[in-house]
Amino acid sequence: MTRLSVNINKIATIRNARGGNIPNVINAAINCQLFGADGITVHPRPDERHIRYRDVIELRPVIKTEFNIEGNPTDSFINLVLSVRPEQVTLVPDKHDAITSNEGWDTLKNRSFLSNIIKIFRKEGIRTSLFVDTDPVNIENAALAGTDRIELYTEPYASGFSANAAEAVRPFVQAAELARELGLEINAGHDLNLDNLNYLHRNIPWLKEVSIGHALISDALYLGLENTIQMYKKQLED
Repeated sequence: MTRLSVNINKIATIRNARGGNIPNVINAAINCQLFGADGITVHPRPDERHIRYRDVIELRPVIKTEFNIEGNPTDSFINLVLSVRPEQVTLVPDKHDAITSNEGWDTLKNRSFLSNIIKIFRKEGIRTSLFVDTDPVNIENAALAGTDRIELYTEPYASGFSANAAEAVRPFVQAAELARELGLEINAGHDLNLDNLNYLHRNIPWLKEVSIGHALISDALYLGLENTIQMYKKQLED
């Protein structure tokens, strides 16, 4: 079964808007796991506008499922990951002022750079995933860089889903098939929600993990966190 990793960045965004420690991201992570999440994802950015580096360190002891840390592999990010030792690190080519992740790696251009970073994490037993689009060149060079997994950047799928779901999912199925042939495991994330998640999963049932934050936390405002996590997990049933 495909695992659901809940991204709790938006919990921290609400906290930071007011100051103080409400809502509490540690309690949120604990509850997400109690309610059925298979993992917790965080994406610290240099300006710490949501998850802070301190949060990542404090979260480590309470993650009993799987911890996934996403981010641009700057020196400070690499040092953070090595100190926390999550089960997975997802490398994302975020610009410093990006509101949210909006593109995958050019793995041909950055293959040597990524390969060196992957070696650092592999030496420490940390699984690495590269955030990529569906371009076969980027998937092929992700494999050549030595990554364990790729995370498919699914915003184009989500954007095209309502107009033509079959057309929107086609390049993602082709990309996932190529990645599997190359020996890569496959994650997916970005703009996945209760409307489009099940269709993606039915077309790519060998997905290892989906990472969902914005839509899930937004749904939880109306539906409750426990109920929402269970609804998302139901979309991933075989």
